[in-house]
Amino acid sequence: MVNLQLQHRAFRAHYKLGWHDAVPDRKSVQLWVANFRATGSALKRKPPGRPRSARTPDSVQAVRLSVTQSPTRSARKHASALGLSDRTVRRILHTDMQFHPYKLMIAQKLHESDLEDSMSCCTDVLQNVPVNDVLLTTDEAHFHLSGCVNKQNFRYWAENNPRHERPLPSERVTAWCAVSTLGV
Repeated sequence: MVNLQLQHRAFRAHYKLGWHDAVPDRKSVQLWVANFRATGSALKRKPPGRPRSARTPDSVQAVRLSVTQSPTRSARKHASALGLSDRTVRRILHTDMQFHPYKLMIAQKLHESDLEDSMSCCTDVLQNVPVNDVLLTTDEAHFHLSGCVNKQNFRYWAENNPRHERPLPSERVTAWCAVSTLGV
């Protein structure tokens, strides 16, 4: 241990390093020397095997064909079907194809009479509730029977936002609940 500290101190003094600067260990220096003798460079050798980049023109074309056939399928499923990594498919979609994942947004078309209907409904409720009573507002949830996708985890890959629309109203089951001092 003392010998190692003396070697580090001598190394720092020879190369004019500060007291807290890192000093390479013996194995690192031996690796550098071996690399230099083998390749003429002390830099790390490239590992043998397949090239690290999977973004070849063939894979870009395969992803392009797969996405145009089924744009609603997730990037993970495209990657699995093509035998590529999920990250590679996402890089191809973003970088090479300039695609973006658009989130499905459900919007109801508003009509001119909707504002008048809402205002008249609110006025009717306020007129029918006695002064000393408590007015409760509630919420409801719709479960679509058509197998409509969950908009929270659905992404549509495209160059431009496709603005998907589904017909309203669709067949659905509505759950409604109200809570008051009388019970649920």
